Amino acid sequence: MIAVPLGVVGIVLLLVVPIPAGLLDVLIIVNILLSLVILLTSMFVKKPLDFSVFPSMLLIATLFRLGLNVASTRLVLGDGYAGEVIGAFGHIVVDGNLVIGMVVFLILVVIQFLVITKGAERVAEVGARFTLDAMPGKQMAIDADLNAGLISETDARTRRAEISAEADFYGAMDGASKFVKGDAIAGIVITLINLVGGIVVGVVMHSMPVMESIDTYSILTVGDGLVTQVPALLMAVATGMIVTRSNAGEGDVGSQASKQLVQSQQAVAIAGASALVMALIEGMPKLPFILLGIGLLVAAQQIRAGQKRAEAARAEAARAEASASASPENTDDLLEQMRVHALEILLAPDLVDLVTGAHDDLLGRVRALRRKIALDLGVVVPPVRTRDSIELPASTYAVRIAGVEAGRGRAPAGKVLALGDALGSLPGQATVDPVFGMDGKWVPVEMRHSAEMAGATVIDRVSVLVTHLSAIISANAGRLLSREDVRVLTEEIKRHSPSAVDELTPSLLSLAEIQRVLQGLLDEQVAVNDLPRIYEALALAAKRSTDPEYLVEAARAALGPAVPARHTVDGTLTVVTIAPALEQAMLAGRQTGGEHGTSILLDPARLDAFRTSVADQAAAARTAGHDVVLVCAPSLRPAVQRLVATQVPDLPVLSYTEATAGHALIETVGVVNDAPAIAGRG
Repeated sequence: MIAVPLGVVGIVLLLVVPIPAGLLDVLIIVNILLSLVILLTSMFVKKPLDFSVFPSMLLIATLFRLGLNVASTRLVLGDGYAGEVIGAFGHIVVDGNLVIGMVVFLILVVIQFLVITKGAERVAEVGARFTLDAMPGKQMAIDADLNAGLISETDARTRRAEISAEADFYGAMDGASKFVKGDAIAGIVITLINLVGGIVVGVVMHSMPVMESIDTYSILTVGDGLVTQVPALLMAVATGMIVTRSNAGEGDVGSQASKQLVQSQQAVAIAGASALVMALIEGMPKLPFILLGIGLLVAAQQIRAGQKRAEAARAEAARAEASASASPENTDDLLEQMRVHALEILLAPDLVDLVTGAHDDLLGRVRALRRKIALDLGVVVPPVRTRDSIELPASTYAVRIAGVEAGRGRAPAGKVLALGDALGSLPGQATVDPVFGMDGKWVPVEMRHSAEMAGATVIDRVSVLVTHLSAIISANAGRLLSREDVRVLTEEIKRHSPSAVDELTPSLLSLAEIQRVLQGLLDEQVAVNDLPRIYEALALAAKRSTDPEYLVEAARAALGPAVPARHTVDGTLTVVTIAPALEQAMLAGRQTGGEHGTSILLDPARLDAFRTSVADQAAAARTAGHDVVLVCAPSLRPAVQRLVATQVPDLPVLSYTEATAGHALIETVGVVNDAPAIAGRG
């Protein structure tokens, strides 16, 4: 579209090129209507960012009005006539009275400059500062949702773009509000110049008497001022309307006002009664007060009737639910209640609102989490059953796996979780994040911006629960993989790679044995989404041995670079190694063929020292911000994994072969030894 660039060029020409009075009339009408359209648009948009071009439109409209001021001044001072619109405003609107005209003009200036413009300027400044201060926290919240699988990468990019656009918009509005302020000041100055200049031109150049000159030029000047002040006032109101809108609204100003002003029947009734009382005051016009009072009382009755209908509908729904729950139970109902669900979320009664949210409800976020885990680990998480439990303390939720509680946390209503170091000044209950172990505080929702300005990462209740659920599912993915899941996955592979399945099962391994191998991989956070490659490796390995440990190691070897890739950050794999002397001793004490797989026979004191050293090295590396893994000889890896799992359950153990399978840079940050035990014996 070239209309706007051509319009700006025309405005610049308007400042220097004289125009006839007829064209000026047309441009003045366009100016008034343009301001009216902008004002109405600002009222009907659902959120400020829907009218993101407003700051630029404000600049163009301001420049347009100033151009019209220059053109009208040229005509008033040169010809004593500036068109019919200005003449109508000067003679009809203020009845040709200079005093009335000046008073009306000054009142409009006071309303625009001191009331609307000042307030809009302050709101825009505060909004810009709060928006910029809250950006880091909002970005971290998006990253947290993305990492938890609550949103996709596309959604994350969209939300980041919205945050950036919001910051740019409020920053632009902070500067654009100065245009309105400058426009008001310019209107006053131009009017004074026209008034004084007109009198001088009339007396000096046209030899008019002083009073005639004042009468002629002052009326035109006042008309000119009113013609430009009215659209300026409309633009100031539009500016205030935009900067005071809340992003939380889902409708325009009219729909929100109509809903929120009638939400209280008592307020409307009291207003109606007050109008009737004021009608009794001596000297007051009784008819308007009586009519308005009766109208408000009737409206209050209508509101009350609507509230009763809504309450009756809710009561009917509750009775229907109670009737359904009280109906005689058949055998199928009992069996359903007896069934142990693979994955279950229990909510305290005051947390039931988490599953009824209008947008980011718990059930929708859980569905997104199941999809993310399926893509990351290659297993389909069973449906998550959600129900309330009166046995839980208030604001508490619990996650169960196969009927056994696997984790518990809190999500108090009306609160958000603030994570950070500088939380002392915020009110709320101190807590510890159930996933990352970070210190935090449950603060009121109203304090969200204050917490973000304090540098805290603010997380809503649903995100806290879903992140906790994600960690529990990842840690227990092996337990959640049922034999039926293995059958479904095997049949799906057979559709695309029939040879991989036909060679493996049932001739070499049963579904139960395949399930055991896949569970072993998932227990060590190894994704099984490349099942054809895993099945091909198992088909070769099973011809030599069906030992589960041997099969798991064969599958890991087949996955190759995919195993260390999950722990590689920016092309670097951060590792902790075992001291050579200790590793040689462990190799010498390695025993195979036991009931639980490979084991290491060493002095118990040395093994205890080894586990303690592993925990210390892992803690030090993580404190330094490293995602660390422990590496060892391939033949020791299964036994070392079992030893480490008792001390540091979430520490991955890789063999040297696996660590070097990819193209990552290996960075060693620690060495595990048994020095404390040796020193103790000495």
